[in-house]
Amino acid sequence: MNLQDHRPHIVYPCIWSYKVIGEEADLLRQAILQACAPHPVKITVGRSSRGGRYHSLEATIEIGDEQTRLTIFERLKNHPAVKILL
Repeated sequence: MNLQDHRPHIVYPCIWSYKVIGEEADLLRQAILQACAPHPVKITVGRSSRGGRYHSLEATIEIGDEQTRLTIFERLKNHPAVKILL
């Protein structure tokens, strides 16, 4: 089976969203701004866990190409404040 056959066909430029989950909302916001720089990004506050330990933010950004999309994903994934990235 070839994984290339299962990749989505994305037409660029496009609007892309990342859902970022972690324990500190302020650190998540900083992580998003750093990962998306120098591109402008809209950050929307999502839900918090029932106990209030985890918070989610959604980052929406216009992506010009696949390399930019993947670079931002990697930056977010590797940030210590990010526990889950969707």
